[in-house]
Amino acid sequence: MATTKILDDVLGTQPAPGLWLVVATAAAALLTTTVGALWRPARNAVTIAHEGGHGLVALLTGRRLEAIRLHSDTSGLTVSRGRPTGLGMILTAAAGYTAPPLLGLGGAWLLAAHRVTLLLWVATALLTALLVMVRNAYGMLAVVVTGGAFLLVSWLAEPQVQAAFAYGAVWFLLLGGVRPVFELRAKRRRGEARDSDADQLARLTHAPAAMWMLFFHSVSLSSLVGGARWLLGL
Repeated sequence: MATTKILDDVLGTQPAPGLWLVVATAAAALLTTTVGALWRPARNAVTIAHEGGHGLVALLTGRRLEAIRLHSDTSGLTVSRGRPTGLGMILTAAAGYTAPPLLGLGGAWLLAAHRVTLLLWVATALLTALLVMVRNAYGMLAVVVTGGAFLLVSWLAEPQVQAAFAYGAVWFLLLGGVRPVFELRAKRRRGEARDSDADQLARLTHAPAAMWMLFFHSVSLSSLVGGARWLLGL
């Protein structure tokens, strides 16, 4: 009976929150992604999604995922083995900057379907799977803290708190997926980040890095627009 109830809760729907909550969580996420003092620690969550995207696509394309590392300066590294060229490597390299906004878009779709609990459980499962591949202490701490927050909210919080947390997390992924692309663009203009994902993709495909930057911008901004429409019920 207990298992059945849990499944019903996870797979069932929850009441839609008021528009005020949706707007308030959007404002909180916007503040977090624009104020430097808030963005610096919060950016760790975007790095988790970024490196998780590399890792997931590496596995899906038949590469061998060896390690994921997350660093206190919010940088990260995903190491996989396989052919150094080809479609699998291209998709793996392209997955980093596109993962946070696409995860946010998927989360917005779930919330538009009123599946708050399912979103929280899926996020917890993904973070648990990611933890297995993290190979440094700071990375483990970052994933445990993030996954623990999702787990505690999904188990202990009232429905209104769960909704606020879920909407805030999704808004943050949508908005937080936009800023890193602009940050990378600024670094490349200063002659930094010469081995960025865009530069790796340029070497793999012989297409200019600027084209891949445009691709990252297109995915992040279109995900933000589409996700916002779902979240606001437009």
